[in-house]
Amino acid sequence: MRDLVFPGGTAVLTGAASGIGAALAHGLARRGADLVLLDRDADGLAATVAAIRAAYPDRRVQTHLVDLADADATDRVAAEIHRAHPRIRLLINNAGVALGGRFDQVTLEEFLWVIEINFRAVVRLTHALLPALKAESGAHLVNVSSLFGLIAPAGQAAYSASKFAVRGFTEALRHELVDDGIGVTSVHPGGIRTRIAASARIGSGVARDEYEAGRKQFEKLLTIDPATAAEVILRGAQRRRGRVLIGWSAKLPDLLARVAPAGYGRVLALGMRQRPARPGAAPATPPAVPAADAPAVATDAALPVPSPRAGEEAAAEPGHRA
Repeated sequence: MRDLVFPGGTAVLTGAASGIGAALAHGLARRGADLVLLDRDADGLAATVAAIRAAYPDRRVQTHLVDLADADATDRVAAEIHRAHPRIRLLINNAGVALGGRFDQVTLEEFLWVIEINFRAVVRLTHALLPALKAESGAHLVNVSSLFGLIAPAGQAAYSASKFAVRGFTEALRHELVDDGIGVTSVHPGGIRTRIAASARIGSGVARDEYEAGRKQFEKLLTIDPATAAEVILRGAQRRRGRVLIGWSAKLPDLLARVAPAGYGRVLALGMRQRPARPGAAPATPPAVPAADAPAVATDAALPVPSPRAGEEAAAEPGHRA
């Protein structure tokens, strides 16, 4: 399959108001693509568009405000985009949300909110816009999964379930669409420096002080600039790579899961076990578990969840939506 050609094509991007999504929008504009940008953050989306139009005045940019948790609204926007753009060269499903808390600390409503945005909205948009991708020679689909679509640590049941689903869906489409000449890429970011930890939803049963302690600890692990992540994604799409892992914080846990698919949790826990405190020193903050994605906006970073219950070890991986 030939490389993806950006100039002159239309790219549809979700979660474009901030983080990786905003960086992807700028990268696409720089490569000559016209843009259709989706987000629920009106101010952030307007800022992204203003910056792009100032830098690339010849680019056509359209926007749609939509909360991807609203299935009917998502379907309406998808239909509008298809009517306006019967030929689409690139679709990037980047938007996602995060939820901090173990399965027994979150409500079913909170759990399904994550599934609706992180997985079902991806399915809805892809299904609605697939005819437009098929109509464009050399089209490509990018779905942003996560490091937690490769491993599933404790405290991330909702998020990992959604991102493993995105990964499986994307891999199946890669095999199904090869005869249509459509490339398909699954993206698994590591520790991206976004506003994920500050804007994630906290499970109803999670103690706020525990969450805040973990959040401050894991914000230190977010070292990859969103612009760097966006460039890795766009280069991977251009070269029609089936899977893109961003950073060693994604690559090393992926290797660990391949070597020890049923036992990597114990290895992660050993790696995060605290060193003994010096005499007279204050106890160290319990390790937290990262996740990803700012609410319906950006993907993928690290998000803390509460420390384990008494007698349990914390499981975490190196700095990991959106």
